[in-house]
Amino acid sequence: QVQLIESGGGLVQAGGSLRLSCTASERTLSGYVMGWFRQAPGKEREFVAANRWSDGRRNYADSVKGRFTISSDNAKNTVYLQLNSLKPEDTAVYYCAAGPQLSEYVGEYVYWGQGTQVTVSS
Repeated sequence: QVQLIESGGGLVQAGGSLRLSCTASERTLSGYVMGWFRQAPGKEREFVAANRWSDGRRNYADSVKGRFTISSDNAKNTVYLQLNSLKPEDTAVYYCAAGPQLSEYVGEYVYWGQGTQVTVSS
């Protein structure tokens, strides 16, 4: 059982930056794809970014391309999401997840963190 613990959320003004972290309980995440999703109040959970450890391939949602960056540190069992040029519409609970395939679909991910709140004020 993989446990994922997110941190780094908070309140920031529009245009600001945050870095989210997701640390896994397993000794290595190299066998997984790590993804970030977000869910705003009253909306469905949506894909943000994903990183495949085996070849470093990364996918991003169109809404965050050029502003968010996913990265990882296998030695620390941690994946990061750098959020730059934040907008009020980025406000949501951000979740990290682990799964076997590089995918944008919630159902493809097996393990989930508890989420961390990101609030962007205008």
